[in-house]
Amino acid sequence: MAAQVRLLDLSRLFSRLGAGPATGIDRVELAYLDALLGRDTPCFALVRTAAVFCLLDRGGMMSAAALFRRGIGPSGPPDALARLTRRGDKRLALADTAARRLAVDRCLRPRLAAMLRRNLPAGTRYLNVGHSNLSPQVFAALHTLPQALAAVLVHDTIPLDHPEFTRAGRVEVFAQRMRAISAGADLVICNSAATRDSVTHHLTRFGRVPPLAVAHLGIDPPQAPDSALPAVLTQGGRPFFLTLGTIEARKNHALLLDAWDILAARMPAEALPRLAVVGRRGWRAEAMLARLDAARAGDTIIEMPGLSDAALAPLWREARALLFPTRAEGFGLPLAEAIAADCPAVCTPLPVFREIAGDYPVYLPPDDAYSWAGTIQNLAEVPRGAGRSGKATGRLAVPTWAAHFKTVFTLV
Repeated sequence: MAAQVRLLDLSRLFSRLGAGPATGIDRVELAYLDALLGRDTPCFALVRTAAVFCLLDRGGMMSAAALFRRGIGPSGPPDALARLTRRGDKRLALADTAARRLAVDRCLRPRLAAMLRRNLPAGTRYLNVGHSNLSPQVFAALHTLPQALAAVLVHDTIPLDHPEFTRAGRVEVFAQRMRAISAGADLVICNSAATRDSVTHHLTRFGRVPPLAVAHLGIDPPQAPDSALPAVLTQGGRPFFLTLGTIEARKNHALLLDAWDILAARMPAEALPRLAVVGRRGWRAEAMLARLDAARAGDTIIEMPGLSDAALAPLWREARALLFPTRAEGFGLPLAEAIAADCPAVCTPLPVFREIAGDYPVYLPPDDAYSWAGTIQNLAEVPRGAGRSGKATGRLAVPTWAAHFKTVFTLV
């Protein structure tokens, strides 16, 4: 029996080349790329550029993985097509050029079905895990291959559930993608049972609910810290806390700034804990970002964008706790990473957090800054992990990529 051929969509990762540290979804797509390259089975990748579709074989995928890990984007001049179609955006022009240079075949968008039939066998399994390139055209082209199967991983439905937290124009774009999934996907993989429930609700509205499966995302093993903590976090011997994620309204950083205002009124300056704010700046958070800019004038609120996993390792080791007051998540990678690093956590009582973390975190409401301030003060005044009886990682299973892919590759 011939080995199963899998086709991974890498459109998102190529669109993010050179854009800075990987986001959560980027990291999932990269994990899938690593998983396929680590298996002794045929694999290809599909990339949508501004003008053409590109098909990469295993060699191209290996080169792409090396590019993604460099984190600085491809080098060299963009090709003529990229200069024409990505005018004014050199980063995306270079990304499109890289995709074409690594491709074993490429085609104009209307010719996608023909390119797939030219290169891929019947029964090919398509995997789209990046919330990109989800269109009726792609599903229709794939299904011109006999017995082909299209599987999509949905990370969350936040744009539909909470449009108030979403960038302008993104709600309808996301709705179009969900309509395409409803009509064309053969399997929907959900990163949590909470996501499965919301996906079911919305796909029902769009007319068809494909088969659904739940596979918790994996966590890479914590890296051994290879460097000391940044000096800005260690001056004066004050404890510090960590909050991790894109700085946007949904992540609720404003509550933490409120909590630190309360703490500043209660505690002497020399005892006031620091807050390390790790993540890139996002959207719909203008007032909060202005407050963050003002707070950064002191030495208590420390903004630290662009940290790699290796640079984060000493923070996970020494932080008194992860603070995660987010209002909505599909999975919540920072909380799972805190569990893996045996770092205490304080978070909001979202159903998905109870699903993946049980009683590991301290749960607090997303609008009660006084409760957060009191908990933070208590944690700052005792050694890390004190009073966490029964909540250590030894009693809580950390989600693994091995378990995730065992589920997925059994189905796809």
